[in-house]
Amino acid sequence: MKSPGKIAIMGGGSWATAIAKMVLAQADTLNWYMRRDDRIADFKRLGHNPAYLTSVKFDVKRIHFSSNINDIVKESDTLIFVTPSPYLKNHLKKLKTKIKDKFIISAIKGIVPDDNMIVSDYFTKEYGVPPENIAVVAGPCHAEEVAMERLSYLTIACPDTNKATAVARLLASSYIKTSVSNDVVGIEYGSVLKNVYAIAAGICNGLKYGDNFQAVLMSNAVQEMERFLQTVHPIDRNVNDSAYLGDLLVTGYSNFSRNRTFGAMIGKGYSVKSAQMEMEMIAEGYYGTKCIKEINKHYHVNMPIVDAVYNILYERISPVIEIKLLTDSFR
Repeated sequence: MKSPGKIAIMGGGSWATAIAKMVLAQADTLNWYMRRDDRIADFKRLGHNPAYLTSVKFDVKRIHFSSNINDIVKESDTLIFVTPSPYLKNHLKKLKTKIKDKFIISAIKGIVPDDNMIVSDYFTKEYGVPPENIAVVAGPCHAEEVAMERLSYLTIACPDTNKATAVARLLASSYIKTSVSNDVVGIEYGSVLKNVYAIAAGICNGLKYGDNFQAVLMSNAVQEMERFLQTVHPIDRNVNDSAYLGDLLVTGYSNFSRNRTFGAMIGKGYSVKSAQMEMEMIAEGYYGTKCIKEINKHYHVNMPIVDAVYNILYERISPVIEIKLLTDSFR
């Protein structure tokens, strides 16, 4: 892939806005699919996303907005999907245009619910997109820090590393450092797991566990992640690389982390429903927890942290009891 061609952003949230900012630093124009016409109208009038990262200004003359997913797909060569994983299928149900010849970039850090598939597998199975035409983007990188142009790092994974390199060039800037990988499966699963572990970190924070225990939790989390990745997709990888451990740490510790915030509310006594309503944002780890639990029924990996988070969120076991049992299993 010498050039990504005409690029489209598929989604209108904070991470989509951050990626649009990165792309427009390199590309002259951009297609942008947003579900809501009123949001598009406000964006054009204000010159920024009216709901997310409002400090980031855009030259809207360089952006073609549409709420019609088919129009955007027809006019684009590269599609960057940045919708929350629970909503991906509903967006794609409207799709009548074939995408098997498009280059797909997934910046979705979740699993497709019910199907229990990582996003790259879903595009291949359901839409016939060849694996070599799918790339995934991983952090550690919060949208809020991209908005502030704080130094951040991204890893782009694709079976075709030449295409990964082209995407890396597209997203790189003075404050975005990029690297490439061919570990699509490992990076996607790692991105899901780090959200689950961030919920665990938040729950422990809500229960008033301190920094000492958080360090032990994160240490056990990366070991758990490595066990799972090596079972599901055994290749030569270094789980201490930033795409795995780095993303885990920033999601587990940062105040920008919505999964950590969600977990902290659960630890303080909120119900799942009340925490979701108060946040008004998607905590991907809530859905990822159930998906990983279902997937692990086939692999039987020892995953005490995932099990604990699942029991708290879905079995309604007291966080106090469940985390106490978890602490007794750590060393």
